Amino acid sequence: MSQYVFKMPDLGEGTVDAEIVAWHTKPGDAVTEDQLIVEVMTDKAAVEVPAPVSGRVISITGTPGDKVAVGSPLIVFEVGEGDAPSAAPVSTAAPPAAKSPPAAKQQPAAKPQPTAEPLPAAEALPAAEALRPPRPARQGRVMASPANRRRAREAGIDLATVVGSGPGGRILRTDLEPAAGRPAAAGPETSEIKVIGLRRLIAERMSEAKRNIPHFAYVEEVDVTELESLRLHLNVSRPADAGALSYLPLVVMALTRVLESFPQCNVLYDAARGVLVRHRAVHVGIATQTPDGLKVPVVRNAQALGLWEVAAEIRRLAERARSGKATRDELIGSTITVTSLGKLGGIASTPIINAPEVAIIGLNKAVERPVVHQGAVVVRRIMNLSSSFDHRFVDGYDAAAMIQALKDLLEHPAMIFIPKVKSK
Repeated sequence: MSQYVFKMPDLGEGTVDAEIVAWHTKPGDAVTEDQLIVEVMTDKAAVEVPAPVSGRVISITGTPGDKVAVGSPLIVFEVGEGDAPSAAPVSTAAPPAAKSPPAAKQQPAAKPQPTAEPLPAAEALPAAEALRPPRPARQGRVMASPANRRRAREAGIDLATVVGSGPGGRILRTDLEPAAGRPAAAGPETSEIKVIGLRRLIAERMSEAKRNIPHFAYVEEVDVTELESLRLHLNVSRPADAGALSYLPLVVMALTRVLESFPQCNVLYDAARGVLVRHRAVHVGIATQTPDGLKVPVVRNAQALGLWEVAAEIRRLAERARSGKATRDELIGSTITVTSLGKLGGIASTPIINAPEVAIIGLNKAVERPVVHQGAVVVRRIMNLSSSFDHRFVDGYDAAAMIQALKDLLEHPAMIFIPKVKSK
């Protein structure tokens, strides 16, 4: 028998370290090649790391919330003499993800390959690992929903030690309560939740954006009575395979038209180079609430899509984000973001810019109320648009003009679908 050190793989895109989100194995476990051993979080996305070999786990490095540098020892296996891979370093950088049309089927991401070196069998293990008592655990992949995985991480529960009462041993929410050391009907008055994984990443990015970007907010009232009438009509005659239409796809369509006249709002700021990168294509980020926190999947080349294509892509990306299946390529590269809380949207909000973008548009709740329209008091459907801009690069006048242009399209929605006449 010999020992095999598996190091934190290079996950690409200049990643220098990764945060441990959850271990799926522990010292003493027997694992097989390609079995999931750990989930890690880079600055871009969550990654599931499989075992590079079959063997017994001798030691692991770090606990959830700890960061491990690329190339540093992550886990040590005991393997058979003929099972250890070559000690020669292996390049682990994944090739650039191919840009495919939004509707194309996403291929599974390539499994990161290990950078590893064998150790002499007689080399001593760290004392803490050698003395760690074994814990009972199931073998193979733990079955649990993303929400219950998050609850377990927040409570510091190792899912490998929990017996699931659901179908096929699936871990239910009620299974986590005894594991947390409290009766199901009552709990402690306080609890501590370690900020790790996606929640940590969101906290860091929001703090950095608010600290570094001089935000200014602009809120405008929009009469969406005609937009609502169009939406209802389109839903009656929608394609057989299309879902019900919300305001969001219509707003995205209108936004792509408006940005033709306001390209200074469809840019990314490269702070390292001090350069604004202006984009011709409009890649719209859709802020999406998921069990793991806020994610922003991207509708690419939205300006080239039809209404039903935009609606289908928003629905597809939202489902993948909420189920934890969104790829890294689907979560990066937006040039402007739209956020909506739907029926919970409130009167107004001050959304935080999704850096390195310079603008974000927020949809608030649409309600019917009496207004003065064409000299008479009538009931109209009203919705506020809440927007934030980076005042370093977008002047107040330009921001107001852009939102007024967006308002005009939403109040006269037929204009969204009429090609713009270019002046000679």
